[in-house]
Amino acid sequence: MRGSLQSYRKVSLESEIAVASPHRIIQMMFAGALERLAQSRYAIEQQDFSNKGILIGKAVGIINGLNNSLNMDEGGEISDNLSELYSFMLRRISEANLNNDVQAIDDVMEILRNIKEGWDAIPEDQHHMTSHSEAV
Repeated sequence: MRGSLQSYRKVSLESEIAVASPHRIIQMMFAGALERLAQSRYAIEQQDFSNKGILIGKAVGIINGLNNSLNMDEGGEISDNLSELYSFMLRRISEANLNNDVQAIDDVMEILRNIKEGWDAIPEDQHHMTSHSEAV
């Protein structure tokens, strides 16, 4: 049952990504990073260190994806600031991984939530201008 549910979720996610706007894809990446970080935090609390490593690795991959999607040529100061925040988050996640530090994960989640709230607040009629690589 669990395997079939995971397969359904994967197909459902892949279907959503296939038709999603660039704006929506970035929203999904923020949500995915937050979910993986919450799962990582729980794994640390449960001393489930093998899953912690896997989940932290997934969060790092998503945050790297967000950072790599920035348009550094046209995004100006906003892109620079976001890139610095993503780099800071990656350092804090590394500290969390090395030291089993849930506070470091909480710090990263707070920053990501703030960025996501700003992204989510962009009016729908502006979404065509807000692919991460176009807007920032």
